[in-house]
Amino acid sequence: MRMFIVLFAGAIICFIFIDEIFDLVILAPTHASFPPYRWLCALGELWSMPTLCLQDVEISFQNTKLSGQFMMSITASLSFGFIAAFPFIIYEIWKFIKPALTPKELSISRSSIFWVSLLFFTGVLFGYYIITPYTVNFFANYKISPEFDNIIKIDDYLSTVMSLVLGAGIIFELPVVVYFLSRVGILTPSLMRTYRRYALIVVLLLSAIITPPDVFSQILVSIPIMLLYELSIKLSARVENKRLAEERKEMKKYKG
Repeated sequence: MRMFIVLFAGAIICFIFIDEIFDLVILAPTHASFPPYRWLCALGELWSMPTLCLQDVEISFQNTKLSGQFMMSITASLSFGFIAAFPFIIYEIWKFIKPALTPKELSISRSSIFWVSLLFFTGVLFGYYIITPYTVNFFANYKISPEFDNIIKIDDYLSTVMSLVLGAGIIFELPVVVYFLSRVGILTPSLMRTYRRYALIVVLLLSAIITPPDVFSQILVSIPIMLLYELSIKLSARVENKRLAEERKEMKKYKG
């Protein structure tokens, strides 16, 4: 109940400022003044790679439902309310499982709220400032024929942006998932190393879908995700070594 109360409180606050949220945040990637466009273009000029200078976004929006704009305000408010309330939600989940933890597990898990929240917000920022502008720019400017104009339904645009942002936030939780799976022995570093090449292929395919058709753009998006994968391997190895050491210690006590 506390989780839902905080979530809806955040959603109500966001709904009050929904006009500013749409103009300054949600629709920002459709404007040429969006900071990542300027940053990437400056980087392209520095490295003599003009492909990093994205085109101006030529896009028009339309609403086809009577209650469409109101429902989009609700959806956006709930999504932003969830992002704002995420640390509290994780804290409440931790409090729920806290009685089942041993004193040692409890001491280890205390910092989990910080790391889970940090990874989530890092993923959200990465999704918003890197993945979203590339995706919006590519699909908004893609035309089969100059006879067709891109007139996008605003609810479709909102769904795409929020999926990319929240999806990136969830993907960045990979080290946390790996940590807990390694703690219970389900995931091992050797298994992750074995499937590293397949993970790289999946990441490159995803990057190819959401970025313009040039290799550098795909690499730019792929690098942070693969760094997370490599970090997860090291984390899994550390957890496995610690778990095996604890098991050997318990065996010695049992034999003694």
